[in-house]
Amino acid sequence: MKGKHIVVGVTGGIAAYKAVEVVSRLKKAGASVHVIMTEAASRFVTPLTFQEISGNPVVDSMWSEVKQWQIEHIALANLADLFVIVPATANIIGKIANGIADDMLSTTVMATRAPIVLTPAMNSAMYLNPVVQKNLEKLRGLGYCIMDPDSGVLACGVDGPGRLPEPAAILQFLQTFFQQNTLFSGKRFLVTAAGTREPIDPVRYIGNRSSGKMGYAIASVAAEQGAEVILISGPTGLSCPPGVTRHMVETAAEMREAVLAEYPNVDVVVKAAAVADYRPRIVHSQKIKKSGENMELVLEKTPDILWELGQLKKQQILVGFAAETQELLSNANEKMVRKNLDMIVANDVTLPGAGFNADTNIVKILLPGGSCEELPQLPKNKVAEIILNKIHALLTKSI
Repeated sequence: MKGKHIVVGVTGGIAAYKAVEVVSRLKKAGASVHVIMTEAASRFVTPLTFQEISGNPVVDSMWSEVKQWQIEHIALANLADLFVIVPATANIIGKIANGIADDMLSTTVMATRAPIVLTPAMNSAMYLNPVVQKNLEKLRGLGYCIMDPDSGVLACGVDGPGRLPEPAAILQFLQTFFQQNTLFSGKRFLVTAAGTREPIDPVRYIGNRSSGKMGYAIASVAAEQGAEVILISGPTGLSCPPGVTRHMVETAAEMREAVLAEYPNVDVVVKAAAVADYRPRIVHSQKIKKSGENMELVLEKTPDILWELGQLKKQQILVGFAAETQELLSNANEKMVRKNLDMIVANDVTLPGAGFNADTNIVKILLPGGSCEELPQLPKNKVAEIILNKIHALLTKSI
């Protein structure tokens, strides 16, 4: 924390009083703290309180002059090493998720390139409202970091989720965030994601149901943790994660070419893409017209990219995925050995919450030697964090 510039956004929730202690703890940890308040927040705690605790002027209006930098009001956006909103109400979550910038806090959030941590706090029914949950999931997908609220008796008397964590826990979370943000500093990752499409003719192709969500989650979290990330992606509607360099490909052959070009210069490869195993032997130049009752399509094998990487492996950590419908562990173990992998992540795609296009996953993480860790159903970004912690352990040879 020492020497870091941290901007604390305070919104109009009853838990705003806890933000005072958060600012105090950040200050004691050596951070330079700057506070932006919404108009509603000032109804709970005065700007003067935060000014005295932080030692810096407090911005509580879109039109306040920022005295120390004598530049535009986006000065704080450029200054911040980290942006944390305590508490994050349903209102500010909705604004950020939908690109609304109508006050100083939301405007600065839109302008900053710093990592942003949100600490939701609100009534349980509000927190569990599908709209709020959808907004939080959208923000996670865009690279925002969400600290889950505690459960307990809230100010409104309801017992449930939505309670702002204690200031000490928030400080610990932020310290861990900074540590994670440099976990892979200096490391170069190659991640593949989504499925490939093997053309039959100009209209049709052979493909699969992969959305790319798991691979994109890994790329996003790795970038958040300081890695330089190259993402080789098949067709998908997902946006490129912040801080990631993306190359779009379509076929297995194109993916192989892109992967082999990057492979010698990376430290870690995570092959999460669902590459087609077969492709049509003949690709027709014109659309095939319907004729007769049947049509025969002759297929040939595509290159086994992961096997090839296993044979070429030198310093790289090589991680594969096994999406199976039966005999999950035996198939995954066989694949790990045959392809010379350092780790494999296996999932049964027939399970609810673990299949294609889901926002959650249920995986088993296997290592050579028989180690197997089974995870419960988790959001894919949480699965990505666990996978990356395992990779870090492999890089540091602690497992």
